[in-house]
Amino acid sequence: MENLAIRKLFLIDSVGALLSSVLLGLVLVHYHSLIGMPVPILRVLAGVAVLFMIYSFSCYYINPVNAKARLRTIAIANLLYCVTTLILMGIYFDMLTLLGLTYFILEILVITFLARFEFKSTLS
Repeated sequence: MENLAIRKLFLIDSVGALLSSVLLGLVLVHYHSLIGMPVPILRVLAGVAVLFMIYSFSCYYINPVNAKARLRTIAIANLLYCVTTLILMGIYFDMLTLLGLTYFILEILVITFLARFEFKSTLS
């Protein structure tokens, strides 16, 4: 049963990363003036989200023996993504709109919340 919960977290993580990559790489690049973040930065963040999606979905699909270690890996990667996003928000703060700030803050909150559950699942 425990392994099933870990697999579900990988699936949730991959779907979330897919959503982020689509929003950042396809939607927000077209409306970057409403967000304020430069298009190249949005594309890089979308590319990272695609990599996370591939990793998480692969772990879900393959169901590796060391699933807890792999879940810890994506949890750490998610938190590093959040820190990177915070740094980028600081660098481009003067360019970000209220909508952009709101989007990135919400994304960070959701990802941090997920990473917390991922870490908790690796401790049991």
